[in-house]
Amino acid sequence: MSDESRIRQQLNFLYGTEGDRTWVELQKLVKEFQSRNPNLVGDEFRLDENDAILITYGDQFQEKNRRNLQSLSDFLNNYLGDSINRVHILPFYPYSSDYGFSVIDYRQVDPDIGTWEDISLLANDFLLMFDAVINHISRESTWFQAFQRGEEPYKDYFITIDPATDLSSIFRPRALPLLTPVETNRGGVYVWTTFSEDQIDLNYANPQVLLEIVDLLLFYVERGARLIRLDAVGYVWKLIGTSSLNLPQAHSFVKIIRGVLNIAAPQTGIITETNVPHEENFKYFGEPVNDKNLKGKPLNGDEAQMVYQFSLAPLILHSFICGDITVFIEW
Repeated sequence: MSDESRIRQQLNFLYGTEGDRTWVELQKLVKEFQSRNPNLVGDEFRLDENDAILITYGDQFQEKNRRNLQSLSDFLNNYLGDSINRVHILPFYPYSSDYGFSVIDYRQVDPDIGTWEDISLLANDFLLMFDAVINHISRESTWFQAFQRGEEPYKDYFITIDPATDLSSIFRPRALPLLTPVETNRGGVYVWTTFSEDQIDLNYANPQVLLEIVDLLLFYVERGARLIRLDAVGYVWKLIGTSSLNLPQAHSFVKIIRGVLNIAAPQTGIITETNVPHEENFKYFGEPVNDKNLKGKPLNGDEAQMVYQFSLAPLILHSFICGDITVFIEW
C-alpha cells in the first residue's frame, strides 16, 4: 500500500465522510511545500551507530551581548563537534509555563534566546530535532484567545465538555483538574486540559486542526528539523468512556504524520514521546510495511522511526552500578 493510500485510509477512519475532503486539503499543503522546497526530497531517514544526539535547552549557555543560541552553537562546535552529529533543542518557542511545553506561538523562536537565523546556523552544522508540542497550546496563544472571542476557525480548535459528564475512565498523568473553566463571548465553558489549566488541549476531532498541525510540521522541516519529537502524542484523541490514552485514533494520527513526511520530506523522521508501559510504547513503531522483498533492509513500520524509552537510561546505570544485568534483561 502506498503512503497516499495509507493516509487516506487513516483519514477516513478518523473523519468518516469528511476524510476525502481532508485528503484533498492535505494534498494541497504537501504540494505547496514541495514547490517551495524541491531539494528536500532525498534519502529516507536513517540512524546508525555513528549517530549521537545531544539534548539541551536553547538557553543552556549564556553570555553577555550574545544570544543564547549563538553561545550554544559556539560550545557545540568548539567542544562537541567531533562527538555528536544531532542536536535536540528542547522547546525554543515563546511559552507561558512548564519549561517550554506550554507554547504561545509555534512559529516563533523565543526572542529571549535567539532567532530563526540562529536555528538555521545550527542546522548548517548539526542535524536538528525540534519539539512539536501539539497535544495542547498555551492559553496565552492567539489560537486560544480567538477561541474565546468565538472567531473562525478557532472556535472549534478546543474541546468543551459539560462538567457533569462522567470522566472517571480518563487516564490522568497529573493530579490536576481535567476540565478548566474559561470565559468566552458565548459565556462560561469548561475546556479539556490534560496537563494544566495553562495548557489547553487541541481538538483533533476537527480535521482543520489536523491540517493546521501538518502545515506546522512541514514549516519545521523548512526551518531545519530532521527529526521531530511528537510530545505527549498518546493523548491527542479524546473519547468519553475510554482512557483517552493510546487510542487507535492516536496511532492513526502518527501514521498520517509519518505518511506525509515520507512523501514530502523523507529525510525527516519522527520520535514519539509516550511515557507508557513497554508493550504500549513499542506499538508506536506501527505495523511493518515491507514484505518478503526486504533485500536486507530492516523492517520499516508505518508510524515513528524512534520511540522514547524513559526506563532505558536508569536501567543501564543500575546494571553498571550493581554489576548485574538481570533487571535490565527482565525489562
